[in-house]
Order: sequence, then C-alpha cells, then structure tokens
Amino acid sequence: MLGIIFTGGEGPQVQVIKKTLAESENPLVIAADSGLALAKNADVKPHILIGDFDSLPDTQEYADTLAAYPPECIIRHEREKDFTDTELAFLLAKEKGCDEVWIFGGGGGRIDHLFGIRSLCERDVFPRRWITAHEDIYCICREQRFSQNNIKEEAIVSVFPLGDGPWEAMSEGLKWQLSGLKWNRGFFGLSNVAQSGEISIIAKTGRFMVILQL
Repeated sequence: MLGIIFTGGEGPQVQVIKKTLAESENPLVIAADSGLALAKNADVKPHILIGDFDSLPDTQEYADTLAAYPPECIIRHEREKDFTDTELAFLLAKEKGCDEVWIFGGGGGRIDHLFGIRSLCERDVFPRRWITAHEDIYCICREQRFSQNNIKEEAIVSVFPLGDGPWEAMSEGLKWQLSGLKWNRGFFGLSNVAQSGEISIIAKTGRFMVILQL
C-alpha cells in the first residue's frame, strides 16, 4: 500500500498534486500538522491527521475542518516531543502497512526541517519520493532503476549517495554519465543535464537520491 504524507513548508502546485495522485490507487493519506492546509488547497481529504498542530493557521476555517473529523482520525501530540510531525506521520504510515511512502511539502521555510526530511532518507526505512514546490525527489536503492519520461530537455538532474556504501550507479540520457564514478560519503553529482525527453538512473549498489527540478 502507498502512503502519502502532506506536510508543512512549500509544497507542489495543485496540478502537480492531482497529477501525482492520479499515479496511485487508493493511497493512505496522512496530513502532518500544517500539511492539512496543503491538502485542503488541493481538495484532498486526508484519512488521518497527526501532530501538535502548532503550525496550522489559527482561523475558524481550520477549526471547523478539525472539528469535522472523527476523534479517532486525529492523533494529537504535545509540542515538546522527540519527533517532528513529518517523522510521526512517516512512522504511522509504516505502522499502517504502507510499503512505500511519498511526502508532499517540506520545501523552503526552516532549513532544519528540510534537513530533517533529508535525514529520513538516510535511514534503513525511508520515503521513496518527496515533492516540494520546485523539486521532485526520488530515493532508489541497489538493483533499482529510476526512469523519467517526458522530462524537459536541459532539465537539471542532481544525484546524491545515501545511507551506507559502497555506491555504484549507471545512467542513460544524462550529459555526464554516472557509470564508472567513484562515490564516497559526502560526494554528489550536482547540476547534471537531461539530454532528451527520457532519462534512467540505475542504483547497482548502495542508495541514491535523485533530484529533478520541476
């Protein structure tokens, strides 16, 4: 089952959200705190709300939205806690049986929150996709192929190693191919370029983050 998390920070445009949701079938949708605003703006009703709700707009509109949810669909946490709201939502999605999780939002704003989501991608259990206002981000691990069709020519593609090595990758359709590169922790391939309408990146060993500019 696919889990989709709406979180705070800058998220994708409504049309991007709708197009992405159309790629999935009956996902479990969770809103983490002010991620409810992002979901509401796209006319998406999450199944579960979670967080301390300190970032949700303090308006009657959102008070009414929260009041309309059954109590069992709202999981409240204290503001002083050991986990971010996004992290709580991710752990809940895995607890509910989601074998793949996508995150909408989390761009811009506080850089520590952005790094927090980036750190989730370093863990043994990690989100597979993360879409912000300006980036579509994928995490792929050994023996997985990432392919993107209808990508704009000259689109920027960046690649970062994640988790524990060793790392080895291959690519097709990029200006600077990844085959033969020696990756170490802290290395990255920044601002590569898509040469045609289709690219592929294969993680032969290790895990990689692939960032596409929207």
